[in-house]
Amino acid sequence: MPIIQSVDRAFKIIDLFDDLNPELKISEISTKLELNKSTVHSLLKTLKEHDYVRQDPETGKYSLGMKLVERSNFLMNSIDVRSIAKPTLIELSVDTGLAVHLVVLDGKTGVYIDKVESPTAIIGYSRVGRRVPIHSSAVGKVLVAYQSHDVQQDLLANYAYHQQTSNTITTADAFHAELHRVQENGYAMDAEENEPGVTCLAVPVYDHDRNVTAAISISAPSTRLAGEETERIIAKLKRTGLTISEKLGYPSTFMHV
Repeated sequence: MPIIQSVDRAFKIIDLFDDLNPELKISEISTKLELNKSTVHSLLKTLKEHDYVRQDPETGKYSLGMKLVERSNFLMNSIDVRSIAKPTLIELSVDTGLAVHLVVLDGKTGVYIDKVESPTAIIGYSRVGRRVPIHSSAVGKVLVAYQSHDVQQDLLANYAYHQQTSNTITTADAFHAELHRVQENGYAMDAEENEPGVTCLAVPVYDHDRNVTAAISISAPSTRLAGEETERIIAKLKRTGLTISEKLGYPSTFMHV
């Protein structure tokens, strides 16, 4: 498969910055990569547009942008949470006979970073790496509900409430009311709001800084979740969230199970 030259050059520019070269001029980048200045300028303009590099307005020099810090934090947090949570997720799946997911917030969507399949409750929609809307999924509701007011405002500014099924929340007012219910109850439910015939329940996972770093959920055919069975699953799900949160350093005295 051929390498895309412009992408290759952009990554080479990023790789030039290190401890010895935290800032570089266009002329320096041009010399190091043996590219003409106009080409380098175009590449830097694109990287700057996406916050992968930034430019000092006084010196004109370039340095790495905050987007790389954001991506790095997302990756490291995802890896840590996934490795720590995995054994507990397996236990929950075995105990309930249901599919279990681990999801983190990335931008204005959730991303599945782990899934434990269940032979008795096959859920085809979810897979590791797939994104899920925050307004129509139980995990999305949890990931938004426990953010600060300012973060919620940023997340939901100009948010498009696309209708996934006939049960999907489609207005900002309805979604805010739903977030309030999630905070009160300590869990979220997606009753066939994201996928017809599938019901999901989700709870938050906290880190050592007392922030919600992920959400865990169970998914099942809606016929499997009704009445007392739902309450039993919610209790198990909350205990699982507590266990994982404690492993991440969150004091159990702050949890409500």
